[in-house]
Amino acid sequence: MRKIILGVSVFCLVAFVSSCKEDASKKINENNVAEAAVRDANASKFPVIEFDKTEHDFGEIEAKTSVETVFKYKNTGEAPLVITDIKSSCGCTVPKDWSREPLAPGASGQFSVKFNGSGTNKVSKTITVTANTEKGRETVKITAFVKPDPTKAK
Repeated sequence: MRKIILGVSVFCLVAFVSSCKEDASKKINENNVAEAAVRDANASKFPVIEFDKTEHDFGEIEAKTSVETVFKYKNTGEAPLVITDIKSSCGCTVPKDWSREPLAPGASGQFSVKFNGSGTNKVSKTITVTANTEKGRETVKITAFVKPDPTKAK
């Protein structure tokens, strides 16, 4: 009895597998293949952010004196650049005034960075730009030599 059940099971399995052997190439839609090729080609294109300077030195400044600079950038890539966030390494440095709109390839933009003059001696702050570039994050720096506050007693 077991041999009969096993034989019928094998026969059913062979019949099922042979009925499923429709040519897979007939199921491919040429439009889908073309769309996938375009999508894959575009997926490898990234925006590239190129700064006019990656570091700005304010030189010597008085303690508690606010100073500001502008970082200009250009999208030298092949896709629109979208900056989602710009943050500094501390609260004494404030990036502002950047566009949240996509920047077309070849177009330029800018953002400003304000430093409030805190700290003493050589001060260096990093500003991180989060964007849809291949790396995802780019950095620029500001530096200054902050003179001691003359009103503070030693």
